[in-house]
Amino acid sequence: MDSTAVEVPDEGEAPAPPPPGGVLWSLTGDIRSLLILPSALTLQVAHPAVGAGVDEHSVFRTDPWGRGERSLRSLQLWVYGGEAAAEEGRRLRRLHRTIRGTDTRGRRYHALTPANYAWVHATGFPVYRHAARYLVRPMTEAQERALYREWLQVGRILGIHDRDMPQTLEEFWPYYRRMLAEEIEATAVVRELVAPDATVPPPDRGPLPVRLLLRALWPVLLPPLARFRSLVTVGLMPPDARAAIGLEWTPEQERKLRRFCRVVRTVVPVLPERLRYLPLARRARAAHRRASNGPVPSGR
Repeated sequence: MDSTAVEVPDEGEAPAPPPPGGVLWSLTGDIRSLLILPSALTLQVAHPAVGAGVDEHSVFRTDPWGRGERSLRSLQLWVYGGEAAAEEGRRLRRLHRTIRGTDTRGRRYHALTPANYAWVHATGFPVYRHAARYLVRPMTEAQERALYREWLQVGRILGIHDRDMPQTLEEFWPYYRRMLAEEIEATAVVRELVAPDATVPPPDRGPLPVRLLLRALWPVLLPPLARFRSLVTVGLMPPDARAAIGLEWTPEQERKLRRFCRVVRTVVPVLPERLRYLPLARRARAAHRRASNGPVPSGR
């Protein structure tokens, strides 16, 4: 098949989002997901075609806060959006139709080529699985399998055919290891995302007084924030992916990450729901409680 060939998914009944009370229902809306997403994004753009697409077509450099806000909302819709989940998947496919070019290895690419789009989706599972060990607790085998089943459902929402996604964990791990061995590299976008001295403009969202204060303090705040972002992004990435990309990780960095994550594991579970869950997740959980007349499992 031409490496830039794009298939249009079959029209039919819209796929349902992952179920309330499932693993993704607990993880995706929790504020700890904000710490996980940078690792998943970095692993995505370590693919030469995905990295080239983001490098050439994304606004992550000129509008990082807006880009992050839109990505977070999209992810929340896949899980908590109900009927809006499938429409969000269709919107993303429309958005990516014109993204094409040549990757770092001289190969033509299209963002919706099944192998490329499937990798963007696939990275979420190993990153969620690994990060949960630090920020929540290690998953049982049953939870890992449930997470993978739910992540396949997210793939269907995104318009990915089952034939383009490993259908079981036994199929996933060989695919993942092959991708790490044959495709993954330290692309230009990866290097920017993990740089401890990255240059990021001050936030342009939120109340005006807060924005003005942050703008004034940004020269002081940015250096430690950039180092922290680098630590968390690299540290919450699965070690085999880190090694495949060639990212350095020292015992001292591991100790820093573990100390931080111990605090997160202690504090977040005791927060009230209005602080622990992101807005869309909070509304979906409240609606589910009203419909079922019972509490929604939250995990820890």
